[in-house]
Parts: sequence; C-alpha cells; structure tokens
Amino acid sequence: MIRRELIYLWYYMDTQFWQLFPYWALGILLGSFVSVFLKKTIHENLQNLSVEESPFWGIVLASLLGAASPLCLYGTIPLAASLNRSGLKEEWLGAFMMTSILLNPQLLFYSLALGKAAFLVRLFSGLICGIAAGLLLHQKTGSFFSFGNFLEPENHDTDPRPTMRFLKNVGRNLKITGPYFVVGLVISALFQRYVPPSLLNRFFGGSKMAGVFMAATIGVPLYVCGGGTIPLLQEWLWRGLSLGGAAAFMLTGPATKINNVSALSMVLGRRHAALYFLFVMTYAALTGFVVDWLVG
Repeated sequence: MIRRELIYLWYYMDTQFWQLFPYWALGILLGSFVSVFLKKTIHENLQNLSVEESPFWGIVLASLLGAASPLCLYGTIPLAASLNRSGLKEEWLGAFMMTSILLNPQLLFYSLALGKAAFLVRLFSGLICGIAAGLLLHQKTGSFFSFGNFLEPENHDTDPRPTMRFLKNVGRNLKITGPYFVVGLVISALFQRYVPPSLLNRFFGGSKMAGVFMAATIGVPLYVCGGGTIPLLQEWLWRGLSLGGAAAFMLTGPATKINNVSALSMVLGRRHAALYFLFVMTYAALTGFVVDWLVG
C-alpha cells in the first residue's frame, strides 16, 4: 500500500516537474544574468533620480527599478539606507522597496508557468502596489523609515571573469531556490492525492469574494519562497481558485512572509509595520476583487 502511494506521489511530482522546470531553470538564468551584468546599472539609475523629477514619475521609475532589481529584501534595505543617506526621497525608496519585495526577474519568468494572464496580473499588480506605496509616502509628513547604521549589501559577484561570475551566481540561486522548488512539488502532489476537490471548492470555488479573502489570508502563513508556491498555485487554479484569488495570494505572500517582515521591522517600528501590514492586506483584497471583476 505504501509503495502504491509513493508511486502515485512520484507520478504527480514528475508530471508537474516537467511542466514547471523549464520556467524555473530559465528564470534562474535570467535572474543571474540581471544580477551579474545589470544590477549595478539598475541601482545607479535609482541613485541618479533627480530631485527635480516629477514626484509621480519618480515613483513610477523607482517602482520599475524595484521590479528589475535581483536583490532580496535583506540586500535591498542596506542599499536603501545608503541611498537615503545620499538624499533620495523616501517615497522613491518606498516604491523601490515595495516592488522589489513583490517582484524580481527570476520570479516573474517562473510565473509564466501559471499562464500569461497570471504573469501579467503579478507584474502589474506588483508595480501598481509599489506606486501606491510611494504616493502614500509622498503625502506623509515626517520620516517613515529609520535605517540607522545599515551598511552597503555585500557583493558576492566579485570573480574577475564574467563567465565564472555568472556561473557562480547561477549556483547560488540553485542552492537557495532548489529546495523550495522541490518542497513546492511535494506539497502540490500531497494536495492532488489527499485533499478532496470538494474541500478546495468549498474554499475557492463558491464565492469569488470569499476565495479572494481566503487566498489573501493563507498567503500570510503559507508563503515561504516564490518558487516554492508556483506548483501550489498551479494546483489551486486547476481546482477552482479564481485569478483574483491568485493575485491576492501573490501579493500578501511575499509581502508578509516571516523573513521579510523581520527585515522590515528593523526599519519601520511597530506602528509603521502595522500600517504596512494593513496596506498590503487591503491592497491585495482590492486587487483580487478588481481582477475577478475584469475577467468576469
């Protein structure tokens, strides 16, 4: 009996592996290319935003640069601290940081495995979230961040040979994301085998509004790594989760996962962290409702 169940699980994992692996692998290659060859240009463009720049267009540009940045939040915060000391406006930093939490080149490419619609929803909802955060900070008086004495993020891409820099970066990405990719496949296979469709339909397939709230809520404790949740999201979409529910999960998950919240708490404080959490949950729910309304 145990052997039969293991065969079933292996079948589910093998099927989904070959569906998702090309997107995951190519996403790693793209992310490493950006990190090795374009990261410095992206951060220099952010630093060179002019103080005379229109507040709105400065926020939009900062949000776009955040989506292109390959840094994780623990690398983004020291960079933002350095830019803050150089006089960059907080609304630009906020837009950059918010979008870099939600998006990066590797995750965006991997999200194509969910279909073009989900990819576009993830891209534009992340960018608009960064813009919204920047516009809110533009209206605020006083300082929102407290960066203290954060140092510049450590640069691991120091090998003088470009090809070796790229290959070492690919190796680090494989080491970091590989275990989460496998865990995501295992959890998805367990869902397919042991969770009845009727149970998920009760959560996601009845009311789209309830499905959005449920997806936004479970994104908080369940999201660990973007790559690890793609197999799970794929399974849920097959089982009846609406595109709006997927959008809500893709927003609350990375924005509230424990290591990101831990990093943000160091620069926000309790009151501002609570405001951040409220903003993310509200924006995710509204985005989910709008997406479901647009797709009918």
